[in-house]
Amino acid sequence: MRKAVEGNRTAPVTDFLLLGFGELYGLQIILFLVFLVVYILTIMANFLTILLILTDLHLHTPMYFFLGNLSCLEMIYSTTILPKMLASLLTGDKFISLKGCMTQLYFFGFLASTECCLLSVMSYDRFLAICRPLHYATSMKSTLCIQLAAGSWISSMALTSIYSVVMSTLWFCGPNEIDHFFCESLPLIGLSCSDTTLVKYVSVFMAFILTFLPFILTIISYACIINTISRIPSSTGRQKAFSTCSSHLIVVSLFYGTLIITYLMPESKGMKNPSKIFSVLYTVLPPFFNPLIYSLRNRDVKEALNKLLH
Repeated sequence: MRKAVEGNRTAPVTDFLLLGFGELYGLQIILFLVFLVVYILTIMANFLTILLILTDLHLHTPMYFFLGNLSCLEMIYSTTILPKMLASLLTGDKFISLKGCMTQLYFFGFLASTECCLLSVMSYDRFLAICRPLHYATSMKSTLCIQLAAGSWISSMALTSIYSVVMSTLWFCGPNEIDHFFCESLPLIGLSCSDTTLVKYVSVFMAFILTFLPFILTIISYACIINTISRIPSSTGRQKAFSTCSSHLIVVSLFYGTLIITYLMPESKGMKNPSKIFSVLYTVLPPFFNPLIYSLRNRDVKEALNKLLH
């Protein structure tokens, strides 16, 4: 209560200072060059993936339809965070307006939630392909693919919009320093001068619906897939079945593994804000590695790439 009263007596915060990697002051230019190369390669690799899927008829299947959606999402996802971080590293201007911070927070939450849903949908597609192969063609029709993809985008957008509305009710009266390289919800809530009880409850609810539930569905799908593969009598058959979902399994492990490490890792006395360091692993690296993983481990994609190059 006292905190809210103090907030009413203080001028509202209109800008936030993103501290970013300020503790690595001597490495700012090196970090800029590294993240710039990663950003350019991320955009190029995901754009190339979409181009291959659109131009090669052999890739006009449900699995690659969802992969095209994922690649499109990764390009927007990287653009939400990296350009502002690159500008801060290059110019030293670490300030972001309150509206800009809320906008970045919205798109980050919307796109991260959509990725969780799409990964769950892609695991369901692999479940049908391996565990129900005779019914796959009749079950996974184009209309269902469109509905699943659209449902992932629209549901994430709608629920994240509700969360953004709740976040917009918070009052900020200082300090205005965010020890992160983008506007992440937890540090932002910690700076609020108003009551954050409702925001925290909504955060838990959104995390359960948009992150935990898709994660559980993905785990269930792969548990069924592994059980089915283990019952295949020949080693060649098991290897062939596993190869059809190995790329997606690696992508899922990379995304959720880094996400779990970031938010469930205990605080370390020897490392300042370790979540900021590990946030790079799920905001910057997955959009960069995902198209490479699918390209290097997928024969259809490599054949499509060879056709395009020739």
